[in-house]
Amino acid sequence: MTECPPAARSELAPTGKLRVGINLGNFLLTATDPATGEFRGIAVDLGRELGRRLGVPVEIVGYPSPGELADAAKTGVWDVGFLGAEPQRANEIDFTAAYVEIEATYLVPPGSPLRTIADVDRDGVRIAISGKSAYDLYLTRSLRHAQLIREQGADNAFKRFVADKLEALAGLKPRLVTDHENLPGSRILDGRFTAVQQAAGTPKGRTAGVRYLREFIEDIKATGLVARAIEKHSVRGLTVAPKASSGGSL
Repeated sequence: MTECPPAARSELAPTGKLRVGINLGNFLLTATDPATGEFRGIAVDLGRELGRRLGVPVEIVGYPSPGELADAAKTGVWDVGFLGAEPQRANEIDFTAAYVEIEATYLVPPGSPLRTIADVDRDGVRIAISGKSAYDLYLTRSLRHAQLIREQGADNAFKRFVADKLEALAGLKPRLVTDHENLPGSRILDGRFTAVQQAAGTPKGRTAGVRYLREFIEDIKATGLVARAIEKHSVRGLTVAPKASSGGSL
């Protein structure tokens, strides 16, 4: 990978430091150390590696949900964010190609007649979901008959699913494994309705910056840095995304 051009560095770190936005709602990629309160996880490691290559200090800016992280793009409080790349978010954020993919599917309650992914999109089916998540944005575009019941965060979505006896819970498959264990008799439907493309992004208007950021993501996939980060944090359910076919953008 080529050395970072001065123009890219000034666009990605306009304050002299790299402010990295992370989604604390995705436990696969981020976490908070219970002893120190410091942020850690795959996304944090990648953000720190980017700062090292830029030669600037890194400030991690945590958000409780991906929607809040995405909404903050236009306020100028973060420079590079790690979150799911969705077309609705691309109005404010220029994305790289994905660095990892995470399958999303449904959990259904004990005794549910729903057997397949296609069965879920029916009249009368209510789906609990974490609002403004990447898979919420996808299902908002894709569903024709089922109703989405939005809650803030995956924990609250699961609670609503159970309390209101909803017909399905949408979520990332690794998270649904935990929910399945907490609801005996429930089932995770085979397959997936989408694979969330976890990417890096920067607020629009940073042309040199996003060009370098896209090169960075391709380099850390090709050199095995992403795979090593997954192994370091012992995360299951992630797949390193393939090489971008051209340009690495959405």
